Amino acid sequence: MLKMLNDLVDSVEKKIRPQIESIQKTSYINHEKVLTAFRDLGITDFCFQGSTGYGYGDYGREKLDALFAKIFKTESAIVRTHFVSGTHTIVKAIFGVVRPGDEIISAVGSPYDTLSDTLGLKNANSPGSLAEWGIGYKEVSLLKDNSPDLKGIHNSLSDKTKLVMIQRSRGYDERPSLCIDQIKDIITVVKEFNSKIICFVDNCYGEFVEEKEPTEVGADLIVGSLIKNPGGGLAPTGGYVAGKKDLVELAASSLTAPGLGSDLGASLTDMRILYQGLFMAPHIVSQALKGAVFTSCMYSKLGFEVSPRYSDYRTDIVQAIKMKTPETLEAFCRHLQAVSPIDSNVTPVPDFLPGYGSKVIMAAGTFVQGSTSEFSADGPIKDPYWVFLQGGLSYEYVRICITEITKRLVDDRLIVV
Repeated sequence: MLKMLNDLVDSVEKKIRPQIESIQKTSYINHEKVLTAFRDLGITDFCFQGSTGYGYGDYGREKLDALFAKIFKTESAIVRTHFVSGTHTIVKAIFGVVRPGDEIISAVGSPYDTLSDTLGLKNANSPGSLAEWGIGYKEVSLLKDNSPDLKGIHNSLSDKTKLVMIQRSRGYDERPSLCIDQIKDIITVVKEFNSKIICFVDNCYGEFVEEKEPTEVGADLIVGSLIKNPGGGLAPTGGYVAGKKDLVELAASSLTAPGLGSDLGASLTDMRILYQGLFMAPHIVSQALKGAVFTSCMYSKLGFEVSPRYSDYRTDIVQAIKMKTPETLEAFCRHLQAVSPIDSNVTPVPDFLPGYGSKVIMAAGTFVQGSTSEFSADGPIKDPYWVFLQGGLSYEYVRICITEITKRLVDDRLIVV
C-alpha cells in the first residue's frame, strides 16, 4: 500500500506542474508589488517600535496603514490588531457606513454563518442586528451555474440601497469563490444604477491570489483578516479595511469612537510581525495555493468530488473535498490535527460554535490560534459533508500532511488507494 501511495504522490506532482508554474508567476507579480511599496514608503526599523496607551502619533501604525493602501491601490487603509476576526472587521466596517433607513444587499446569496446574527437571518430581533437598527437587508441568489445573477442584482437595487456586499470566498457553500472579473461585473451593474452605492467586498482568503485586488476594479471598500492571507502566517490577530478615505474613516470611527477614528489605537509590540507577515504574504499564499492544487488532484484521483478541480483557475486559498460520510469528515480532521506541528495530541470533536447554524468540526494545529493561513480543515456536520481546507505555510508541509492523512484514512478503511 505504501508503494502505491508513493506512486500516487509522484504522479500527482507530475500532473500539476503547469498549475504550479502559473501560481509562481502570479506570486512574482504580487511579491514585486509588495516589495516596491516597502521601498517607496521608506519603511525603516523605527516603524517596528509600537506604542502604548492611546497610541497618539504612532508612526509605525500610520506607515502600515499607508502600506496596505498603496498595495491595494486605495486612498486609505486602517490595519488594527483591535479587530478580533474577519467577521468583526466586516461588521464594524458595515456599521460605520450604513444608517437607519438604509438597505444592504448581498449580491452572492447568504454570506458566512458568522454574519447571520448581525444580518438578522436567524432572528430579526437579534440584539445589535441590522434590523434592530432599522437597516434593511436582502440577498440575491446565485444562478444555477453558481455565477452571479447580474440581472437579479440590478432588479434588487432601489433608492434605499446604500451598500452592496460581495463575499469573494465561498464560505461553507458549494459555489466557487469569485474571480476579480466577476467582482468587476457586479460592481459595474451597481454603479450603472447609482454610482453612490457603496460596493463592499469581503476579501478574506482572496488577497494575493490573483494579480489584482477588488479595489482595482471599482470596489469602494474591502476588508480582510490578518490571520488569513495578508498576515503571512505571522500576524497574531487583527484585520484591515481599505478603500475610499471617507469610508475607511467611518469604519475607523465605528471601531474606536466618532471623533477619534484612525488617530487612536496603540499598536503595542506587534508591529514587526505585521510588517514581516505582509512582506511574506504573497509567498505564503503561493505555497497554500500549490498545496491546494496538490490536494485537489490527489483526492480527485482517489475518487472524491473536489472543488475547485486541480486544473481550475484559483481565486482563493480554500480547497473543498466532499467526504460523503460524517465519519470520513471527522476522521480527516482528526488526522490533520494529529500530523500538525502544534497540539498534535489534541483530538478535535464536532460541536456548536458561536455564529454557526450546525455542529462544526475544526482542526488547526497552528502557531496562531485559528490561523487559516497556516493549514487547517473544518466543516459543518451536515450532508453532503464537505471538508474545507485552508492555507499551508509551505507546499512541502501540505504535501507531507496530506500524504500522511491519506495513509491513515486507508488504515481506517475509509478510503482505498
